[in-house]
Amino acid sequence: MSSIVKEKLYIGDLKVGMYVCELDRPWLETPYPLQGFYINSDADIQDLLGYSKYVYIDIHRGSNNELRHINDGLNPVFSEEDKQHVFQTTYNDSHSMENELPRAREQFRSMSASTETLLDDLAKGKTLDLKTFRESTRQMVESVIRNPDAILWLMRLKQSDDYMYQHSLRCSIMVIAFGRQLGLTKRQLNNLAIGAALLDIGKLKLPKTLLNRPGKLYPDEFEMISDHVRLSLEMISQSGRVSKDVFEMVATHHERFNGKGYPQGLSECDIPLFGRIAAIVDCYDAISSNRSYAHALSPSEAVKRLYEWRNIDFHAPLVEVFIQALGIYPAGSLVELSTGEVGVVMSEYRSRRLRPKVMLILDENKRLYKEFVTIDLYKITKTEDGQSINIQQSLEPGSYGIDPSELLLE
Repeated sequence: MSSIVKEKLYIGDLKVGMYVCELDRPWLETPYPLQGFYINSDADIQDLLGYSKYVYIDIHRGSNNELRHINDGLNPVFSEEDKQHVFQTTYNDSHSMENELPRAREQFRSMSASTETLLDDLAKGKTLDLKTFRESTRQMVESVIRNPDAILWLMRLKQSDDYMYQHSLRCSIMVIAFGRQLGLTKRQLNNLAIGAALLDIGKLKLPKTLLNRPGKLYPDEFEMISDHVRLSLEMISQSGRVSKDVFEMVATHHERFNGKGYPQGLSECDIPLFGRIAAIVDCYDAISSNRSYAHALSPSEAVKRLYEWRNIDFHAPLVEVFIQALGIYPAGSLVELSTGEVGVVMSEYRSRRLRPKVMLILDENKRLYKEFVTIDLYKITKTEDGQSINIQQSLEPGSYGIDPSELLLE
């Protein structure tokens, strides 16, 4: 792979076909793909004026004659084995979020019930039986393929106070959206969802007092917690009907890119692709959820943490694809606008992550609106008196007495 040769250009000097590899500000403060992007039209140049004064282009890349897919910038940093799996399929939204929501709600209820049954049976000592869960997973995959925003919204609705059940369900949903963005096949998406649900089943054999213990664990306690990987694999092995991908996913989801994970201390791409995917999703859900020893981070803050940990704990290109899949402000995020209004993100534009659709809950004085109105920040950029409208900040769940997980969208 040839090395990048960068050239600084002011926005006015950009031309269609050039490849932008670096900005004059952090990527996460903009709506652009983190690994870089092609200038495909004059409108792209005009959009950049709203974010940067100058950029750096990669002079070895770019063409005026064809548009490039986002994975052009990612393939070189994946291993040869990874390339046999990623970006083999291209998915496009076939339904709007609003149109997909009724079917997504049906699939969500089905998967919620089958996840609960699965974990309850295992807690009672029954052998792992994935028959019902596989069918729920298959239907969920189809919904995510049609439009992931609907199910990502529903994922944030509070179903239970049981963290493990919620964690299994949310991870299953997120890995499907993640795998969709990676261009994995339907079969792989199904395996991802099954593996995500089984990541922590070994914890069912550990004392709840240990799992819910606040504060830092002592070394012997951490060793006990770490043993859940072995226990999970034993339970999976007893079923005898789980794919190699699922088994490896569960076995390696606590490995870290720098080699400081457990149980094997694997590093970089020696960690199987599914294990690297699971590590990111497992961590994101943990830090963005309330636990006995930590408060939930807002989705955007959790995303920033993952970005800081790229190529330390997690494989950088996978972190970037995950952020693209969920967005800076995922559906269900609580946000405050520059107008002072507070709302919940309904859905995002894939190419304009900072300007999603937002359902307004509180007015500028933080008083509850009598009727919730959804505004599209991509289309509505200014107030009637000419003030710019944008997302000022992401809020933690519970801010101003609002918990997005308790909102029901009919």
